[in-house]
Amino acid sequence: MNPFRRVVPGLALLLAVGLVARLLTESVPAINHLIAAIVLGAVATNTVGIPPVAAPGVARHKLLLEVGIVLMGAKLAIDAVLGAGPTILLLVVLTVSFSLLLVEFLARNVFGLAEKIGSLVAAGASICGVSAVVAVASGIDADEEQIAYAVAAILLFDAVTLFLYPAIGGLLGLSDVVFGIWAGLSMFSTGPVAAAGFAYSDTAGQWATLTKLARNLLISAAVVLYSVYYARKRATQIGDTNRLSTMLLWEKFPKFIVGFAAVMLLANLGVFSEAQQASLQNAYQWLFLFAFAGLGLDMDLAKLRYAGTRPVALTFVSLAIVSTTTLVVAHVLFA
Repeated sequence: MNPFRRVVPGLALLLAVGLVARLLTESVPAINHLIAAIVLGAVATNTVGIPPVAAPGVARHKLLLEVGIVLMGAKLAIDAVLGAGPTILLLVVLTVSFSLLLVEFLARNVFGLAEKIGSLVAAGASICGVSAVVAVASGIDADEEQIAYAVAAILLFDAVTLFLYPAIGGLLGLSDVVFGIWAGLSMFSTGPVAAAGFAYSDTAGQWATLTKLARNLLISAAVVLYSVYYARKRATQIGDTNRLSTMLLWEKFPKFIVGFAAVMLLANLGVFSEAQQASLQNAYQWLFLFAFAGLGLDMDLAKLRYAGTRPVALTFVSLAIVSTTTLVVAHVLFA
């Protein structure tokens, strides 16, 4: 079958769920259309399920999100990014480092988990959710059961924080910038971070996504470090470490970030007219709607059946500590 024709049914399903969510929220303005798209998708996939013919197209929701993020670069003022950039980058490095060490320590010394499960949860909770779990797993030869435990724990809290963070932000009266940076620093996967941010406000969504992208940049370094650590632990010959590191860095690097930076630079150089920038903004908002419909359709509760109590408890404790700490720091620095 033609590759394009394979994805048409799934893309049509994303379109349908997104449009229904948009129509519903026009009737009930109090409900955010992005959250509605996620909820509708989750209800659909856990009741009637996704037709097999639609699965390839629904899986493309991650690509829609990445394209939307690239186009979102046209909305960001580069002077604002540069003004807060060094502080955010430092916060990202410190947060990721603290979270990795915290989860590794708790996994080994408090929850008694197998070393590789602890490392997978640490990567997922600290950097970019399930993507980090899968990327690190490929470098440390984790088995399917270990991956399943880590993925289930991350998915569970992706779903919880997606709805909990905007509620907490509203309860505490957080500013858009503080909320966005907090979500970007402490939530797990890129999709839920963007969804929670844009559900709070457009500005919060932009800062949440920007901060999260900075965290995502560290995935390739994490893959290299974990790969080398476990390779040496196995006392095997890993060859030229520098060559291995370079290869893994490029392989795991989230390349759509290059497009995001390029569009932001072009927009701030005045390449796009006001009408073109408005069109790009409209485009990324629609792409996010359909991408978040796919995020909901991907929330299969059956995927959580492997979530053991100890990995879930580890993820909860580490999230509570990191979330509280980053909220205080974001409020002090950016309120």
